[in-house]
Amino acid sequence: MLKKILLATFLLTVGFQLGAQITFQTKVSKNRLGINERLKVSFEMNKNGDNFTPPQFEGFRVVAGPNQSTSNSWINGKRSFSRSFTYFLNPTRKGKLSIGQATVKIDGAIYKTSPVSVEVTEAVKTPNQAGNADYIADQNVHLVAEVSNGNPYLNEAFTVVYKLYYTSEIGISNVNELESPGYADFWSHLIPIKKLEMKQGTYKGATYNYVTWRKAVLYPQKTGELILEPLTLNTTVQVPSNRRDIWGNLVNRQVPKVITAGKRTIKVKPLPQEGKPVGFTGAVGNFDLNFSLNKDVLKASESFQATIKVSGRGNLKLFNLPKINVPAALEVYEPEHTENIKTNLLGMQGSIQDTYTIVPEFQGNYPIPRVTFSYFEPNKKRYVTLNSAEQMVNVNEGPVAGTSSKGQAVSNLLRPKLNEDQFNFIALETQLMPIESTDSFFGGRMFCWMLLLPFVLLLIIAIVMKTQLGRSNDPMTLRQKAANRLARKYLSSAKKALGKKEAFYNALERALHNYLKAKLHIVTAEFSKARIKSLLQDKEVNAAVIKDFVGLLEDCEAARYAPATSVRMQEDFDRASGLISKMDKQL
Repeated sequence: MLKKILLATFLLTVGFQLGAQITFQTKVSKNRLGINERLKVSFEMNKNGDNFTPPQFEGFRVVAGPNQSTSNSWINGKRSFSRSFTYFLNPTRKGKLSIGQATVKIDGAIYKTSPVSVEVTEAVKTPNQAGNADYIADQNVHLVAEVSNGNPYLNEAFTVVYKLYYTSEIGISNVNELESPGYADFWSHLIPIKKLEMKQGTYKGATYNYVTWRKAVLYPQKTGELILEPLTLNTTVQVPSNRRDIWGNLVNRQVPKVITAGKRTIKVKPLPQEGKPVGFTGAVGNFDLNFSLNKDVLKASESFQATIKVSGRGNLKLFNLPKINVPAALEVYEPEHTENIKTNLLGMQGSIQDTYTIVPEFQGNYPIPRVTFSYFEPNKKRYVTLNSAEQMVNVNEGPVAGTSSKGQAVSNLLRPKLNEDQFNFIALETQLMPIESTDSFFGGRMFCWMLLLPFVLLLIIAIVMKTQLGRSNDPMTLRQKAANRLARKYLSSAKKALGKKEAFYNALERALHNYLKAKLHIVTAEFSKARIKSLLQDKEVNAAVIKDFVGLLEDCEAARYAPATSVRMQEDFDRASGLISKMDKQL
């Protein structure tokens, strides 16, 4: 009987120890996945531990995590505990990859997981990760580059508009450019977007909300296949979860996401050689030509202006205007070039002109030959040549070509007439004085002043240095300088932390506090809004400025627990800089 009792006791003890055994293991969502799928990796323990260290995840890129979850329950008097650290990974290469060992410290002992192998295959058409927040973000957010013409002619305008599409099921925040596209083989012009506006549109047959992020007008400068580099955005996607808050509202989960529009290939056609005019300079579009003179009757040695103007829509900044040809008796100066061009989604439109200044030397009637201008019209796929009318200039007064009215050679008219007295202002003789008759410098008044000047300067420098030293040793001055330095430091830290909500508002609040410490000579323990308001009123600071300053402090406290966008952070930073400037003037 005693043997049976001892055996039962032994079995119960062993069973209890086995039931209380500590486990720490790795679980993966799948052991085989495509390179375009995501892998969920969880490190689970049945007893709480410290100093969790994940593996290096070689061959993977961490797109989310670690997400911690803890479960603690009692069922039929038996306690069940579980704690996990979850990561979402993107494979970076194909083949057999290994999830290394994670470590944790439980009850003073170090526990390690066993390595887990997964196989990464070719990309699959439809990744099956419907319950994954990262997968939901992938399926509901798209960055698209919409190109107006993928097969333009050389120097023909086309537009590329980058639109960020997202469904109404999710939210978008903290959007900023990670990589901006380069337009190496294009003449480009970015059209400014004053305000981002949400609109509704269709993407692949489905209704989406979208925001136009960037607009660019491009003129290809080479023929063949040209690459448009991708635009890449870094954003935070707010994905609804199955959890609800205490008011019953769904709790959103914030998923960081990098999205790209991808590369686009533009096939640029060369301009046709057939029918190309001799004077063609590369103008592509639709233009008008105007050639005019500001006057056609004048005297010799007077000037007149000839203007060649091309207006319309096309590559106005990318070609040269035709030159003017005039008779040799007219002296022509270099033209003054002016432009009046606006660029929108349809390309460049406006006018360019060259204005020549021309001076006739002799009397006579001078014909100004017509001006010819050619351009290529892409819509009709043809060259167009424009010709101006011939102009006539009548010079009715002045010397006649060859000789003057008195029979003198024209060259004699250009010889300057010299006057015998015109150089009399130049002194030809110098009056010298003997050295003995001048006063001696040494021993004079100027010599004594210059001798004393170094000693006076040294005395002034000593007084200034003593005054500065006394100020620098003053405890109040030292505290004021330290607080000013901290305010500048934290305001600079806030600027660097733009886009990181919690770090930004912590730095901004510290900068405001240190500014007050410098100006009001108070310590950290005295920081209360009522105390700050009272001190600023005593300093006769404007009531509106006090209200804005206290309001900004309250906004900093509230913003750390509420969603905030990059635009909101920039506005708060500018607001803080402006308030400090206003208070400096009033204090």
